[in-house]
Amino acid sequence: MEFYEVIRTRRSIRSYKPDPVPEDVLRRVLEAARIAPSGSNRQPWKFIVVRDEEVKRRLVEACHNQSFIAEAPVVIVACGYNIHYNRGGYMGDMSMLVDVAIAFTHLILAARAEGLGTCWIGSFDNEAVKRILNIPDDVNVVALTPLGYPRGEGFSEPGPRKSLEDIVSVDRFQ
Repeated sequence: MEFYEVIRTRRSIRSYKPDPVPEDVLRRVLEAARIAPSGSNRQPWKFIVVRDEEVKRRLVEACHNQSFIAEAPVVIVACGYNIHYNRGGYMGDMSMLVDVAIAFTHLILAARAEGLGTCWIGSFDNEAVKRILNIPDDVNVVALTPLGYPRGEGFSEPGPRKSLEDIVSVDRFQ
């Protein structure tokens, strides 16, 4: 699939077929996250692949009961290690959020290229997810995504977006 088509047609998918994700496809998607860039090549991430139905059900509860999450055959949880680096002079320990978000974006775009749907889940209880998945204290959850083949329509062109003129300035903030 052509790269710009991947970007143009990636959507948040909230309904999944029960079809399993082939191991080679899952591995390519995870590889896309693995090779993502990070500040000073720290790679402060860990991805947890969840297939267990009971664990997925518990994750739904920790994600404010977004039940579609457990519909997908796989849930991927992106975690970040606190790296004690003050990116931008203000981010402190949470500067790893930038690096993990870059890797997670790679994963989501690779999934789209493979015909898989995802939905970036940012509404969750960090401590609850950490308890469910036995995540250590110095690691935090950055995002989760269901991963699977979309049920129904799936992918489409984006809805209304701001114009380039509304989001781009030249030489200074305008």
